[in-house]
Amino acid sequence: MPPDRRTDEELLAASRTEPEAFGVLYRRHVRPLLAYLVRRTGRPELAADICAETFATVLERLDAYDEARGHVRGWLFSIASNALVDAVRRGQVEDRARRRLGILPRALTDDDLARIDDLLSHEGDDVAALVEGLPEEQREALVARVVQERDYGEIAATLAVSEAVVRQRVSRGLRVLRGQLRGAGR
Repeated sequence: MPPDRRTDEELLAASRTEPEAFGVLYRRHVRPLLAYLVRRTGRPELAADICAETFATVLERLDAYDEARGHVRGWLFSIASNALVDAVRRGQVEDRARRRLGILPRALTDDDLARIDDLLSHEGDDVAALVEGLPEEQREALVARVVQERDYGEIAATLAVSEAVVRQRVSRGLRVLRGQLRGAGR
């Protein structure tokens, strides 16, 4: 079966009537989202719970997506980030969306945990560690722009700074990463 070439926005719109479209969207983004959450939490089980709740929330709120506010990927990561903050604040992962959709919790097996660990054992994790080492302002702007694919204007509004400042932070962060990667012989 050839890969689905529809954009994320097209897949999200089609998900209202075509369950497989949501499956394609899920498969396209579950690995980077889960890897992001594992890096942020350091706990694969917690990351998997937050990831599941994120996709359940997306499925529940298909009509809430506003293309004018950014890309689907950014929306997914935003929902995941909010779920992560809520989980830290409450000391547990919210599972309301999953319960409303009738999605039963799944106990993770050792194989599941090994697959999650495999996500983090790739070369990209070295880059993730380098990103984590950036100054907070650069890291925040860089992740919002590159990982979440948000527009500079949206990032500037969120951070309460000008677009020029966001562009400068992203540029400096990328320059530092390039230098570190060159220094590591990559």
